[in-house]
Amino acid sequence: MAYLVLKLVHVIAVVLFLGNIITGLFWKSHAQRSKNPAVIAHTFQGIIRADRWFTVPGVIVIVTAGIFTAVLENIPILRTGWIFWSIALFLVSGVVFWMRVAPLQLRIAALAGSGRSEEQFDWPRYHSLARAWEIWGLAALLTPLAAVVLMVLKPELSGV
Repeated sequence: MAYLVLKLVHVIAVVLFLGNIITGLFWKSHAQRSKNPAVIAHTFQGIIRADRWFTVPGVIVIVTAGIFTAVLENIPILRTGWIFWSIALFLVSGVVFWMRVAPLQLRIAALAGSGRSEEQFDWPRYHSLARAWEIWGLAALLTPLAAVVLMVLKPELSGV
């Protein structure tokens, strides 16, 4: 029973984690279409806040529940390929998020929140930052999505 409860907690955390990332991409796109720097700033402040409330705690729950679930079932974490490579992909996502996505979010929020009107706003700088955020954000999204595929399909892969 403990295994199933931990597995459920793990899956719910994954859903919240990925859902938050995906909705962040949606809201950024929605705000950008407004062409209003104040709306963009507000949206990015919300995305940053949602990362604090859902993404970061989601990572903690995903990793903790995942490890305990494997331990309960006596699954060798690093020697089981689909677990090892899922962890590697999840780690890549975390590094991309902390090194690229999070700093870009802060810069975009600061730029958009500078109080400049639409006419005075530095749109070329915003578009450059936003494009980089989209590219790095996609990398931070696709890697855990690939991990989900590995976790569900459990293909025969080599671990370490």
